[in-house]
Amino acid sequence: MVGPIGDGEVAHNYVGGEWREATGDESLDVENPATGERVGSVAFSSADDEDEAIALANEAFEEWSTTAVEERIQPLFRLKALLEEHQESLAEVLVTEHGKTKAEAMGEIRRGIENVEVACGIPTMMQAGHLPHAAPDIDETAVRQPLGTVVAVTPFNFPAMIPLWFLPYAVATGNTFVLKPSERDPFTANRIASLVDEAGFPDGVVNVVHGGPDTVNRLITHDGIEAVSFVGSTPIAKHVYETAAGAGKRVQAQGGAKNHVVVSANADLQFAAEQTCSSAFANAGQRCLANPVAVVEDEVYDEFAERLVEEAESMEIGPGLEEGTDMGPLVSGPHRESVLEYVETGVEEGAEVLLDGREQAVPESGYHLGPTVFGDVDPDATIAREEIFGPVLALIRAEDFGDALSLVNRSQFGNAASLFTSAGGEARRFRLEIDAGNVGVNVGTAAAMAFFHFGGDKDSFFGDLHAQGDDAVRFYTDETVYIERWPDN
Repeated sequence: MVGPIGDGEVAHNYVGGEWREATGDESLDVENPATGERVGSVAFSSADDEDEAIALANEAFEEWSTTAVEERIQPLFRLKALLEEHQESLAEVLVTEHGKTKAEAMGEIRRGIENVEVACGIPTMMQAGHLPHAAPDIDETAVRQPLGTVVAVTPFNFPAMIPLWFLPYAVATGNTFVLKPSERDPFTANRIASLVDEAGFPDGVVNVVHGGPDTVNRLITHDGIEAVSFVGSTPIAKHVYETAAGAGKRVQAQGGAKNHVVVSANADLQFAAEQTCSSAFANAGQRCLANPVAVVEDEVYDEFAERLVEEAESMEIGPGLEEGTDMGPLVSGPHRESVLEYVETGVEEGAEVLLDGREQAVPESGYHLGPTVFGDVDPDATIAREEIFGPVLALIRAEDFGDALSLVNRSQFGNAASLFTSAGGEARRFRLEIDAGNVGVNVGTAAAMAFFHFGGDKDSFFGDLHAQGDDAVRFYTDETVYIERWPDN
């Protein structure tokens, strides 16, 4: 039996409670984006590997789905404790293969742990309803039942948190689970799987397989899979939704984003600048909840822009494990080139460069890029419309508050939007009129706690039920209604 990493630091599959070598024809080197150095590789699964994982998960489902719910959550309690015990070492693995700062990694893992905590309350969350005397001599009861084996395909930018959006709820509700993490940072998922193993889940309840697009397409259409959870870019999310739904699966597919922050003339401008800077540039802008566009009322635009640039200039760029680093590198060389192309496009389309990340002091090795701020950006410009997924912020002038709302709602995306204001009337109007699934007021990054669902709208989400909270329970269960007549003899 191989270990979670194994000889030569190869990320292996975790299937049926064992570490197994993948037998696919492809593999990929995993790099430390802070240095560009190889830290290991991931071997891709074959169709046979995936068939085996799903077959063992289906086999485990027979007993796991009928295990008392109180017993099903006991391994989750142990997993929570193990994640907390090993949070620092897990964060170091995450930083090494992803690049974000240690503090960001610790925060990400904490948000994942919150989902484990919420899922431990499944005995209450799974309760549906009962109505005696629904009709003469008839009682009716609704119950939630697990679906079977479910799969989650998760992205590179949150390799710990996003798998934990899905895993705890799926298994707590009685399903068995197959995870296909990003091939860019697979070791974090494997480290979590090792903790799952230590927590004592029965063999086959939780499985991890590695691979690329071919693996994803096989998993989301496999006859042994009942539901698909996905997070990634909008084009791929739409493909996953249409393909998996066409194959008869239940699907939740979180897509890309181009989130906006609105800065009102009534805002605390220093606070707004600090929060906007953090939202736009934390995780090197590689977040679906980042706010890469700031729509600022003309009355305060110049002062806000000055304060924002000052905040961005003060950020320390470097390796995520070094103390004092505010922003780590982008995840890979190709992704850095993609972000640089957007910067060039912004210049070519006439936006004013207020801060050029290409000219900031960054380490020579790795895939670093400093924060870039564009001013007086045309709302129809490429950098104002398309998801860049990097440390690039566009500032747009708005004539007034109503104009700002209209500019935000023009976006094809609807993941999140935030407002900075001290006026209650503006906040209320923003909440009522803005077209986004996660809405923040005086909050730079509108991330819901685990006991609320993670929102998404327009081209940012495909499906009906979101991740986290009650939506997760409804997504991973079927509701059956029992109608019983017991006449009084």
